[in-house]
Amino acid sequence: MIVQAFLRWAETARAADRAKAASALGRAYLRSALTPEHRRAAAFALTHLLDDPSPLVRLALAEALADAVEAPRAIILSLAEDQPEIACTVIARSPVLAEGDLVDLIGRGDSLTRGMIAARRTLSRGAAAAIAEIGSENEVTILLENETASVTRISLRRIAERFGHCSEIRNLLLDREGLPADARHMLVNQISTALANSGLMRAVLTPARISQVTREAGEAAAVTIAGFVGVLEIPGLVEHLRAAACLTPAFLIHTLCSGKVDFFAGAIVALSGLDDRRVRAILATGRMHAVRALFESCGLQRDIAVVFVEAVFLWRDAAATGAAESISAQLLKRFQRAEMQISPVTELLSMIEKLHHLEIRLNARSYASEVALAA
Repeated sequence: MIVQAFLRWAETARAADRAKAASALGRAYLRSALTPEHRRAAAFALTHLLDDPSPLVRLALAEALADAVEAPRAIILSLAEDQPEIACTVIARSPVLAEGDLVDLIGRGDSLTRGMIAARRTLSRGAAAAIAEIGSENEVTILLENETASVTRISLRRIAERFGHCSEIRNLLLDREGLPADARHMLVNQISTALANSGLMRAVLTPARISQVTREAGEAAAVTIAGFVGVLEIPGLVEHLRAAACLTPAFLIHTLCSGKVDFFAGAIVALSGLDDRRVRAILATGRMHAVRALFESCGLQRDIAVVFVEAVFLWRDAAATGAAESISAQLLKRFQRAEMQISPVTELLSMIEKLHHLEIRLNARSYASEVALAA
């Protein structure tokens, strides 16, 4: 009887009064101790309000029900399909909307809808993955800025693939500890490309010099990433670098001289096709001929493989004795280049020499900082 009276009253009441009544009815449905019969009647009245011609009424209803777990699911789903202001009220807040509902709304909705979903508190992995897959630059930015959203490593990688060229998204990704190593390298390459194409670089450096600088910076960044990658991530990063044609002899010797032994072993596993345990055993305890054969199975020429063999034995000695002298410095002593003709070996040794000079500069900076602090 009360509901019938309410419906008759609603036919002639002003929109503002109907909005107040809708809000009161929604709160009563959620908070009052109603009998099952009265609850069904109240739900019927709330459903009837979905057809109210005034958006003020439907907005009041959305505001009353948006935060409640007990809100009728059918009403919440209908409100989520309403005009933007009303729909966004429940889309951004309602706990009734399940992951499947959100994914469906992401697929069918507009940019505003996806942006509101991206900003939802404790956004689920599936919904975040949908935003990562089809969201625009702005929507993905909102997702990455949402600290409560559950974004998987796969989704982060997908975002890096789609928006690595965008500096804002790139910075947000690089600040994430959970970013996969291969995606991090992908973004570093994007930065190198952006720098190479910048007007300042083109104004002060020749094209050849720009190419050299970006190549060396990219290689140094890749070595740094390889040093921090977890053991489980190494195969993925190795395959990524292999597909990008980055597993060059220069890069591999750089990782070995820099002490990135786990990554170096993973790269040799991928290049040789041998079992991981066997490769690590050869690197750790194998005789010279076995180690050289291992490197030759990776496609290295014999004269280059000899340099790698020497580096492995120097690494073993350093690991056993704790020697302070760098591997790059010792390699340069073992292979005098004065009488050597230009060849792949001399190019490799040139790279090792640059690495050694970089180590000297870094040590000098570290020493100067310590002296300054002591003073």
